[in-house]
Amino acid sequence: MSTRLGVEVDRRLRRHLPGRCAFCLGEAEREHPWCAACFVELPWNLPACPCCAEPLPGRPEERPCGRCLRSPPAFVRSRVPLRYEQEVAGLVRRFKFEASPRAGAVLLALFEAGLPETVLAWPQALVPVPLHPRRARARGFDQGEWLARRLARRLERPLVRARRCRDTPSQRGLDRMERRRNLNRAFVIEAALPPRVALLDDVMTTGATLEALASACRAAGAREVEAWAVARTPLQ
Repeated sequence: MSTRLGVEVDRRLRRHLPGRCAFCLGEAEREHPWCAACFVELPWNLPACPCCAEPLPGRPEERPCGRCLRSPPAFVRSRVPLRYEQEVAGLVRRFKFEASPRAGAVLLALFEAGLPETVLAWPQALVPVPLHPRRARARGFDQGEWLARRLARRLERPLVRARRCRDTPSQRGLDRMERRRNLNRAFVIEAALPPRVALLDDVMTTGATLEALASACRAAGAREVEAWAVARTPLQ
């Protein structure tokens, strides 16, 4: 099946098959796996730092946080429409640890709904954050690859895979600087990249993983790199 035909089949199925809201189980909106009321009440990540996407309640939008002003990340901007809270956190856990395709499809649809068409049209290639093959085998799938493959097909953009050079220890419990050290030179991209590249992951925590991958993308020829994720974990 061609890419264009696959996108059209996917669109028609979403439009014609009856569905229930993924959150309240009420009647879903046409072509969406949610109802209007639940969509409005989701934990949208606004306002947030435009560089690292950290939620900044009470701060004006488009103003970088102090951390990014002191030490700008390797990516030029982050696009993370939701916060990792409430119903969104539940969806991510079902997707990531139970390999639920329904949860993954809802997360991807929310990601697309949360960004303007001009933003989605910006990148010339998508690069998913890769798991080490050993960890992907243990989990049963690579969630970043799963999301990026489907989004690349819908946006008609090439998917470029990075290689994880080493199986880094878990990032859980590490602060930002420890995460950066843990991921130093963890990725390599062997293909030449176009000037504008978007990285994609399910959850952005401190941004250390995306920053390490952004550095690898710049080494492979990208001039501007954006960090994309479905949800952002608020920093403590």
